[in-house]
Parts: sequence; structure tokens; C-alpha cells
Amino acid sequence: MAEREWFDTDYYKVLGVTSTATAAEITKAYRKLAKQHHPDTNPGSEARFKEITAANDVVGDPDQRKEYDEVRRLGPAAAGFGGPQQQGNANDMFSTFFGGSQRRPRAQRGEDVETALHLNFRDAVFGLETTVPLPTNENCRACGGRGGAPGGGFVTCPTCHGQGMVNANQGLFSMSQACSTCHGRGGRVVTPCASCQGTGREMSSRRIKVRIPSGVEDGQRIKLTGKGEPGRGGGPAGDLLVDIHVASDPHFARRGQHLTTKVSVSATQAMLGTTVEIPTMDEPVNLKIPSGTQPGTTMRVRGRGIPASKKNAHGDLLVTVNVTLPKKLTKEQRTLVEKLASTLKETVES
Repeated sequence: MAEREWFDTDYYKVLGVTSTATAAEITKAYRKLAKQHHPDTNPGSEARFKEITAANDVVGDPDQRKEYDEVRRLGPAAAGFGGPQQQGNANDMFSTFFGGSQRRPRAQRGEDVETALHLNFRDAVFGLETTVPLPTNENCRACGGRGGAPGGGFVTCPTCHGQGMVNANQGLFSMSQACSTCHGRGGRVVTPCASCQGTGREMSSRRIKVRIPSGVEDGQRIKLTGKGEPGRGGGPAGDLLVDIHVASDPHFARRGQHLTTKVSVSATQAMLGTTVEIPTMDEPVNLKIPSGTQPGTTMRVRGRGIPASKKNAHGDLLVTVNVTLPKKLTKEQRTLVEKLASTLKETVES
């Protein structure tokens, strides 16, 4: 590809993404377009497929994308329209970008993988060791990623000898480009693989052991470094991103590092004081309700909340006292209450 043509080509536009698209968005767009325009499934789309492949080779590689963006930023000078010094800089950049005729595929980081984990309230409080599903898109095990049925369903390309890429001299520089014979596929599918329908890829899922820390919250995302899809060309693996979903509990709720619950006492218990048994996330404890406790009063049971972590101290259990009143009174009870009310009124007024 001539320098001016390379400069004029908007690889982001070719893939239908913006120049600020993430690596995951670029990969997703490329896979969709490559599947749609692959010559094996859509005859006559060779030129479009070649264009898509070339675009992904550039902006799909983090290092090449950085250099490509830099050339685009320099404008016409990068395409050879500036002065001698500018042209020299541009030529150096082209040389760096294409890496010469012996350029090897650059190491690429594997994609991040997202999965969800549903926990009950208690497990979220104390943490646990469990397994999570790890969905991954990998080479088809039946055909080894070739797309052809085992035993002759795939014919190796005689031009690139199965590499999918060939070296092309372009005057001042040389570059590797998709083989025009096999369109970068490394060969031709004669009989599609029954397992992957000729795509060469299949979705699979395996379970991976993870340690969920105590105090994890609903909606929190935990990153497990290096547990995502494997890298390419010796690149590092991506990360596994675990989205946490915590079920509600009939007795407890959460307020930061503290747990909250409610206890009900009668009016006489609130006035006279009492001791009630309070459930906790461990064994029950006895809580003393002082005389004269008002409805809605919150009392603290220390050390019965979220366990301590590196970032947070041990939380407490916050108990809100509800005072219940009888819905109906007998005649005798009403007389006693009226007498009590009169006595209390005299005490307050005095």
C-alpha cells in the first residue's frame, strides 16, 4: 500500500468504530465483520474481507495502533508531504510501524472475560472460596481452529503455506499483508467442520476457583488478574471480572461495615426495661433494653457486623427497637391503662 493511500485509510471507519473505541469493542466489531464478509461464506467479498483484516492488523494491535494514531496525528507530513526532515521522520515511523520484511506478530494481551456470581447474604458477609464459570472463545477442538472437517476438510494454501500472511515490498518499506490467495485464512475450507460450522472457533466454559473476601457488596466487581483469555504471540492473559450479586436477607441489612436488624418489645417492656435475645450472623446474644426506651431507638452490639479486613475495622450490629401496642383491650385492661396514664400525667406535670 502506497504511503498516501495508507495515510488516507481510516481503519477505524473500516471497522465501524470510533478512534476512542476500546480494544474489546474493536475485537467485537472485527469478528462480526469478518464472519459476515468471509469469502468462504460470502463469495465476492474478498476485497472487503481483505480491507477488514488489514484494519484489524493495525488498530487491533495495541502497539501498532499507537503508532498508527501518531501518524494520523501528524497529518500530511506523515504521508510524505512535509519538508525533508518531516519526510525523514515519517519514513522512520513507517519503518518502525511495519517492522521490515521479517516482522513477527506482536504479543497481544488476552481479552478480559466477564462473569457473574450470585451469593447469599451470609457468604457475602464472611466471604468464601468457590468456583465461577469462565466463558471463553477458543480454537475448535474438532478441527484445531482451521474450520475444515477433520481428515481433509481444509486444504493448505500453496502461496503462504498456511501462514495466512505474505511479505510485500512497497518501495521505501516492506510489510506483511494478508495472503491474496487464501485471504489470510491459511488455506481453504473444502468441507466445513460440523462442530464449529467452519468458523474455527467455539465457545466453551470451565470453572475456576476464586476466593471471595469478606464484606463483598452487591454490585461490586472483583478483578482476578491473568485469569481471562490467553494472550496471543506470547502476550499476557487478560483478566477475569466477576460481578457480585448479593441476595437480601429476611433478618439483616447492611450499612457500610455494620449490620442492621430490628427487635420488637411490648409497651410495658419498653417502660420497665427487659432483656431480649437478638439473632446475629453467629450465635444469638442477649441485649438489655433499659427502662424508658423510646420507639425507634437504635442500640449497638459491638463486633457483630462485617468482619475486619485490610481496609476496614470490624463492624457492629445496630439494633432498632420497635414498640408494639395491643390492638384491642379488655375493659379491665383499659381501666388499668387509664389509671396508669393519669398517674404518668401527674408525674410529668409535677
